[in-house]
Amino acid sequence: MNIANALSATGHRPQVDLIFFDAGGGHRASATALKTVAEHQGRGWQISMLNLRDILDPIDLVHSITGVRGEDLYNGMIKYGFTIGTGPMLRATQLLIRSMHRRAVALLSRYFRERRPDLVVSMIPNFNRAIFEGLRAADRERRRPPTPMVTIMTDLADCPPHFWIERQEQYLICGTAHAAEQALATGYSPGRVLRTSGMIVRPEFYRRMDVCRERERRRLGLNPELRTGLVMFGGFGSRRMLTIARRVAESGLKIQLIFLCGHNQWLREELPSTELPFPCHVEGFTREIPYFMHLADFFVGKPGPGSISEALVMGLPVIVERNALTMVQERYNTEWIARNQFGVVLRSFSEIVSGIETILGPEWMGQFRSRLGTFNNRAVFEIPEMLEALIALQSGESAPRAFKASA
Repeated sequence: MNIANALSATGHRPQVDLIFFDAGGGHRASATALKTVAEHQGRGWQISMLNLRDILDPIDLVHSITGVRGEDLYNGMIKYGFTIGTGPMLRATQLLIRSMHRRAVALLSRYFRERRPDLVVSMIPNFNRAIFEGLRAADRERRRPPTPMVTIMTDLADCPPHFWIERQEQYLICGTAHAAEQALATGYSPGRVLRTSGMIVRPEFYRRMDVCRERERRRLGLNPELRTGLVMFGGFGSRRMLTIARRVAESGLKIQLIFLCGHNQWLREELPSTELPFPCHVEGFTREIPYFMHLADFFVGKPGPGSISEALVMGLPVIVERNALTMVQERYNTEWIARNQFGVVLRSFSEIVSGIETILGPEWMGQFRSRLGTFNNRAVFEIPEMLEALIALQSGESAPRAFKASA
């Protein structure tokens, strides 16, 4: 019997709060994946999914002035490709967050007093200081020992200062050695830095796909024998998908492409109207990304931690770009891809043809297969054991061995 089930047998089910927001889709997706796996593993927890917006909406200055929530403004920027200069924009956002810090702490403290969690799990950047201080204020008012807080970094690296890692007595779960090194350099003790084998990927990407690739390609109007690329730029697509389509069309490459346009209806209509000379399939928003990745041989898109991790779990090399349009928090991802030989990093997607020719070369593909064989990302299945260990520490029980080994 695990710790949580043992506590449940005494009438107490540990309360676990997963904090996310909708600035980008990865935070909610990671929280949902973690909740799904924890429940499937039979953890005896009461898990609450907390959208931070619901607590902090009363002090959202952007919302009060413009009528648009801050996270919606961020998502609109991504949708329309306004990602140049995200470094200065991040620092301006952090100044705004700092200006409302005391009010945020007060709102969070009131929430935690009412909720009384046994473990708080943050899956967001920028607000971890406020979450921590609000939790500690609630602990003091309730006259109880400090409630453990852990931040699960859903980026491959921190973007300091005050992005993911804050100098405070909490735990960090890091998906790369570089992120763990950043935490230790900030002053965290080794016992508070927990390493996983990668980033959180939804469990459906690990399930065996019992479909015939050739038959399914044919069903979508594709050539069952041609090398196939999957082009995807998050939930809102990108105009750069048109650039990719046109460059491939001009090159005469013997490949075909699947375009996942997300909620971008304009793009979904524009791509078929270009009358591309190669086979292609254009799809709008879909939850069947594992299915489409199963049909592909390589991935093309922005270097978001979620999409590149999903592609690697599905065995696909990735083609990304790094330039002034690359969001500052995603720039390390391109270094990680190149260093580990998981794909090709271009200066611009106008060079997409050379990128495709590189990864489809037999020598490069052989090196990729070899490198991928040493990368076994099981983070979403590893993290619940780490969280259970923190619950055990809070309850005064001894920590499971797996937790000690991961520290």
